[in-house]
Amino acid sequence: MDMLDFYVRVVKALDEIAAPYMIVGAFGGTIFGITRATHDIDIIVDLHEKDFEALSQKFPLPRYYADPEMIKNSVEMGIMFNIIDSSEGIKADLVPLKRQPDYQIAFDLRIREAFTDNNAEPFEAWVAQPTDIIIGKLQAWHEGRSNKHPDDIFAILFFCLRGFSSYQVDIEEVAEQAARIGPETLDIWLKTLAKARNEIEKGDTPRKW
Repeated sequence: MDMLDFYVRVVKALDEIAAPYMIVGAFGGTIFGITRATHDIDIIVDLHEKDFEALSQKFPLPRYYADPEMIKNSVEMGIMFNIIDSSEGIKADLVPLKRQPDYQIAFDLRIREAFTDNNAEPFEAWVAQPTDIIIGKLQAWHEGRSNKHPDDIFAILFFCLRGFSSYQVDIEEVAEQAARIGPETLDIWLKTLAKARNEIEKGDTPRKW
């Protein structure tokens, strides 16, 4: 089992116990045009008392470590926690919604969509809408300045603005949030938006897709 397979198993376990969650980041964007390889899934969870033991039972000892008390304490304190597969030496990180309160609106607007795993097997999961994935990408760019984030945003914009998705990007909302993050973030947003619109007007296939 590789890292992505393990994350998919965690997502399916959350569904099985009916625990609220949302996928964000690059994997979430794969249904909106991102095609670059990603080895993990960014998962935000809003777990409650009934979920701690139920999630732990999906990953029993001795192979797995998902202690219900650890999960409970992490959720209450808003601290990221892990589910560990000691056999494979891999872990899945889960982020409590309490740690990322800016995602509350996105969480409320999350959608149910179909994905495929590494074996081309379909599964459904809760995912942020493209507007919210872009906002998250802009925040990540602000924090780390990695070029992968503007590239991902460009891919989502091209995909959605071309009408390949039934969900559209709220351009004004993204601009407002980018300005809130900072002037350099707003600048990278405006440049990426202009690039996507230019590619569409020319009828070009984007180089990074």
